[in-house]
Amino acid sequence: MMDIAIIGGGIGGLTMALALKRVGLSFRVFEAANEIKAVGAGIGLGSNAMQVFRHLGIHDDVAAAGRRIAVMSITDEKFRALSKMDLSRFEKQYGVSNYAIHRADLHRVLAKAVGDEHIALNKRLKDIEKTATGFSLLFEDGTINEVTHIIGADGIKSKVRETFFEKGTLRDAKQLCWRGVLDAGLPASLDYNAFEAWGKGTRFGVVKVNSRQVYWYLLIDEHLGTLESDVEQLAKAFDPLAQDLVRNTDKEGLIKTRIYDLKSIESWSQKGICLIGDAAHATTPNLGQGACQAIEDAYVLGELLKKYDIDTSFQKYPQIRMQKAKSVVSLSWILGKVAHWCNPVGLALRNLLMRVAPERMNLKQLEVLFKLDKV
Repeated sequence: MMDIAIIGGGIGGLTMALALKRVGLSFRVFEAANEIKAVGAGIGLGSNAMQVFRHLGIHDDVAAAGRRIAVMSITDEKFRALSKMDLSRFEKQYGVSNYAIHRADLHRVLAKAVGDEHIALNKRLKDIEKTATGFSLLFEDGTINEVTHIIGADGIKSKVRETFFEKGTLRDAKQLCWRGVLDAGLPASLDYNAFEAWGKGTRFGVVKVNSRQVYWYLLIDEHLGTLESDVEQLAKAFDPLAQDLVRNTDKEGLIKTRIYDLKSIESWSQKGICLIGDAAHATTPNLGQGACQAIEDAYVLGELLKKYDIDTSFQKYPQIRMQKAKSVVSLSWILGKVAHWCNPVGLALRNLLMRVAPERMNLKQLEVLFKLDKV
């Protein structure tokens, strides 16, 4: 019998696996898909995530596969500056940079570090039963695995959460999102820049994820269209650069989704089981911290396992992580609403306040996000 089953081979699950590997515990990752691959396009990795990856020994591999972010900018729809944050102070403070990376590249780095021998594919969880010694995992392919402990890293619709914890309630942000990646260059002013333009009920973001690829995303309030709307037409609300990127992207590769988060749940662990990442605290993508918070979960749990037994670590982990993760979910939800204001007076006031707000105010908020929870 193995000790720990990690349900889900996404970013959080694989980071958790790497943390367990470094602690020396027996584990296996059970992934529903038939291969470890990304569902998504680009992703931002804040200083907090990169600190964890340095701790786990894969920082250099992640950095080599991604693209450094030196500046974070917000503009209006015509790309006129509203807010700009120089991230150099955090590079000096933490000794790591922020990065953007293609999800597929990040998955590849993580899976290689974990090792194929620790990952079981085509294992879609059907049911979990408690046993005298732990848990029995029944998969849809008919196989059964006996384990002593379970870490649920199986996403916003977590089977582990639905089986053993309160039923999760998804909150609909009433926003629609398109994501795409293409080979393209960017103006020098946008290279090494995580850039987001705020319009009227709509947003457009762009960042380089490696030396040749650009990741873009476009969000709209649902009253402005549907997921079947012409995304090129929607992009006309923005600067011609946005229009060019959307037009030149292979439409077959576009990812189209509604935006949800998970209403706060009050318990992430019980004897023998805990939840990490989106299974515990799925957030809207407005702070670029969804995956980063899952990575922090894995770090904290891994550090606890160096000091305590598994059950004690499971118990202590939410006490350390819950406050920050919940604040990220809340702040991201609020930011997503403010960014989509449609009232002309409110929109003008928002833009004015952003232009005159001292940069130190925004940097102070980033400091909260980038500082790892103490174990």
